[in-house]
Amino acid sequence: MNYESSGSDSVSRARRSIAMAIAGFATIIFIGTIGYKALGDSSVNWMDALYMTFLMVATIGYGAGIEIFHHPLNEAFTMLIAFSGIGVVTYFFSAVTALVLATDFDKSMRRRRMDKMIKKLHGHYIICGFGRVGHNVANELDATNRHYLPIDESEAVLEAQVERHPGLIYLHGDASDDDLLIEANIEHAKGVFAVTGDDSRNLMISLTAKQLAPHVRVVARCNDIRNTEKLRKAGADAIVSPNFTGGMRIASAMIRPHVVSFLDEMLRSEQHLRVEEIALPASFVGRALSQLGLKRSDDYLLLALRTGKEWTFNPHPDQQLEPGHIIVAMASPKGRAEIEAAVSR
Repeated sequence: MNYESSGSDSVSRARRSIAMAIAGFATIIFIGTIGYKALGDSSVNWMDALYMTFLMVATIGYGAGIEIFHHPLNEAFTMLIAFSGIGVVTYFFSAVTALVLATDFDKSMRRRRMDKMIKKLHGHYIICGFGRVGHNVANELDATNRHYLPIDESEAVLEAQVERHPGLIYLHGDASDDDLLIEANIEHAKGVFAVTGDDSRNLMISLTAKQLAPHVRVVARCNDIRNTEKLRKAGADAIVSPNFTGGMRIASAMIRPHVVSFLDEMLRSEQHLRVEEIALPASFVGRALSQLGLKRSDDYLLLALRTGKEWTFNPHPDQQLEPGHIIVAMASPKGRAEIEAAVSR
């Protein structure tokens, strides 16, 4: 059974019921006002008719009504309006109750579904802090077809992103908490982004992540450049200061505008071209680059080969490849997948 669809359908039905109840209420008010105006004499104005109708629909009581309506025909009409009003009001409150229960059910089923999906995650990235920086990190991971799991203390921030990305799975809470990172399946994660707006929180996230999963790469945001060394000692593999990087970017836009334009074009390209790195696994059987079977393609362009601390740019087809070497290429997500498939054979 699809619990998510079931919950969503229940919420939709409850909302439709509320809309129908409101429409029914308005209809009764309209009919009652017209009826009382017609049944009354010349002394009854529209406000009197509306007031009498409201008293009946709201079940406040006929005793507070207008005396001129006390005769058999008017009383029969009054009973009909009152009975209809009781039915609509009862239906309205039932629909509201159903909406509350359905909303809770929908959230419960969605949370259960997300928990199951999180347990299946492997090779994903954990984004700790889903503010502006974290959201931009997520956009880049989306563009390059990489899975990620955001964590944030503000549920409102996470829910706002769910509205834009309905399939988003997330965790709500303090990302420096051991239990939450374990729940995020950090043991099978590929990396952790500590990108909250608080350096001390990023330090704790880096420390906790490295203690739980020493193999996981941690990239931390540092707002105050003086905290860089502390973050490095806490276990962060890479530290990025938005202020420092922003200054470098501004200077580059002035002194090397064409290079900056080229990099910007890569980020805006519809093909999502990026400079990617593909590490040769331990199971890789050493052979020449030409033996990988990579053909000329618009989806990738081999740029360099990293062998230990040495770089080989524009590697020759006869270049020998060994486990641990890193291929650097400009590639689209499809191109990256092709290279990864070639080196895994």
